[in-house]
Amino acid sequence: MTSTDGDDTQRVVAQGTFDILHPGHVHYLQEAAELGELHVIVARRENVTHKPKPIVPDEQRRRLVASLDPVDEAHLGDREDIFVPIERIQPNVIVLGHDQDHDEDAIADALAERGIDCEVMRASALEGNEALYSTGDIIDRICDERC
Repeated sequence: MTSTDGDDTQRVVAQGTFDILHPGHVHYLQEAAELGELHVIVARRENVTHKPKPIVPDEQRRRLVASLDPVDEAHLGDREDIFVPIERIQPNVIVLGHDQDHDEDAIADALAERGIDCEVMRASALEGNEALYSTGDIIDRICDERC
């Protein structure tokens, strides 16, 4: 696949809340970046409905994600329409996190309805025994040990 602006760079979108950055996030973003120029869409607090709202403010989370080596650009999500940044970026690939609660087919259908032709795929899980790979696990551990 090639991008729409005439060069051969493939644009890749990853997205998430990124409330507390952890090794699972880094793995996800590194894997997505292997596919091309990585644009990350950071969910706005008011749009997070499937889990507890993030603690860290939107712009602070965006800046943290932007500072990671695999990330070429980090964007805040649109307040009203989650597809607005995707329409602006025009990715060739959208990579979902391995544990994100998104239906790949439903996303592909919504993209097609908007005339966005891109592949939707899922990143692999990061395996390991001792590391904390989810924000919820990190918060639980903090509460267990410090609350």
